[in-house]
This record gives sequence, C-alpha cells and structure tokens, in this order.
Amino acid sequence: MKIICIGRNYVDHIEELQNERPTEPVIFIKPDSAILLYQHPFVIPEFSNEIHHEIELIVKINKVGKHIDAKFAHKYYDEISVGIDFTARDVQNELKAKGLPWEKAKSFDGSAVLGEFIQKKQFNSLENISFELTNNNILVQKGNTSNMLWKIDELISVISQYFTLKIGDIIFTGTPQGVAVVKSEDVLEGYLESNKLFSIKIK
Repeated sequence: MKIICIGRNYVDHIEELQNERPTEPVIFIKPDSAILLYQHPFVIPEFSNEIHHEIELIVKINKVGKHIDAKFAHKYYDEISVGIDFTARDVQNELKAKGLPWEKAKSFDGSAVLGEFIQKKQFNSLENISFELTNNNILVQKGNTSNMLWKIDELISVISQYFTLKIGDIIFTGTPQGVAVVKSEDVLEGYLESNKLFSIKIK
C-alpha cells in the first residue's frame, strides 16, 4: 500500500505558510514505513527541531482504479478518518530553498498517523464534514471539507491519472490552518465531527 498526500488544499493554510496558491493539486507520497504503529507514541526525530502537526481528513481506497472519472470516484472508497501528516518544517524549508524534494521532511518513519476508519455513509455529505485536532485538550486545528480547493472525488480522479490506486491505499486530503510545533509530553487527539479517532502521545 501507499500513502498519497495532497499539499496546499486549504487557502487559509496556504496563506499561513505564505505559499503560492496552486493551479492543480500538489501531490507527494509517503511509504508504508511512515505509518505510526498502533498505540505507539510519536518520537520526535533527532534531525529536526521543528516538527509540525497537520491534521487531515483521510480516505481508504477499496478497489483498484486507474484514470477514474470524478463522477465515479465515490465507488472507490467506503471509509474515511482523520490522520496527521507530521512535517519536519525546518528540514522542509531548507529543501524547498534548494529546490529539492520534500521526502526527508514528510516521509520519515512514523510521520503518518492513521485514525480509526468509519463508514462514509454515516455522513449526509462528504463535502461538508468538520474535523479538528486538540493538543492537551486545547483546540489547535479545525477544518471543514467545504473549504477544500479540490474535493475528495476530484482528488481521486487527478491522482489516478498518475498512479494506479490499489486496495488499502490511503489519501491524505490536505490540512487547514493552525499547524504548529509539537513538544515532548503533548497529547494530540483527532476528531471527525463528534468521533474521536486517534490519541497520540509525543515523546
């Protein structure tokens, strides 16, 4: 399986980091070794002094697909959740300044938190779902899929033009504003509407 991530899909986050607004989805990939093991803490890696949390709505692919039309994309997933795309921001900024790829900043071991998946049919519309992240019980990020530049089905269509989607693949759909540095002893909890889907301790 692979983890396909979308960058710069919320205007407020683009402005927060003073990035250029893209004209098409920004796509990058994390390997399966990036998944934080279940019930394991996130250990801040030695190579970074600025690990940021980025909560995102995530989607699990349930059938193989290539060149998927957006109007059929809903057939390729039944479950959604929230996750964290941990980012070594200091490393990323250095790489970006040199025009180099982001993998060392985005795809390191443990950089992908996957929440418990739930059936998408529980929601009236996937284009108006709220999600949020708390740090030590304080709200730090809040987003809604209505603010996505590209909606879930559009993302699946675009991604599938470049990569064959396979059963079990995960799509991270982008983060809203509020990204910030994590510190040892922080406890991050992710919610999709009223459903708490993960709790992660930082060490």
